Amino acid sequence: MTEIKEAQASVDRWIARFEEGYWPPLVNLARLTEEVGELAREMNHRFGAKKKRDDEPQGDLALELGDVLFVLIAIANEQGIDLDDALTKVLGKYEARDSDRWRAAESGPAAQPGSTRDGDTN
Repeated sequence: MTEIKEAQASVDRWIARFEEGYWPPLVNLARLTEEVGELAREMNHRFGAKKKRDDEPQGDLALELGDVLFVLIAIANEQGIDLDDALTKVLGKYEARDSDRWRAAESGPAAQPGSTRDGDTN
């Protein structure tokens, strides 16, 4: 399993291979928007009202999520943000704000991978 710091270092090494380096912040934001749109399209095809045509190949949800993650990491790197620290702070915020918002799971504090809030699986 890759730690976030390792993922940030991997993205940095990949980008450092090229003379252009990191794209400017607003270009990366546009890239993130594009990648999130592709993720939304795939999610809509799978779970929404807009089903794919029979002749369209199924997209790769994992790759779409990976694209979003790559651009998020690139933005964090370009801005000098430690995502381990950011995630720790955000998890603390959610714990303080939302710990009593929903019913506790019977099987423990975390839902099983692949399940949704209402118990359906992917």
